[in-house]
Amino acid sequence: MSRICQITGKGPMVGNNVSHANNKTKRRFLPNLRTVRITLEDGTTRKVRVAASTLRTLKKQSNK
Repeated sequence: MSRICQITGKGPMVGNNVSHANNKTKRRFLPNLRTVRITLEDGTTRKVRVAASTLRTLKKQSNK
């Protein structure tokens, strides 16, 4: 499975590990994915892999 949010499309980012000696090596920042059951308009449920930041945003929007 790819590590991509199925709602926003957020995926892995790249950056550097930086040591105390300021040596730089490549690393990956993976999104914080959660498997969540959502209910669709027709009443069926489906499992979706969603980033935790997306869940937080959706929760904020549903409270308005």
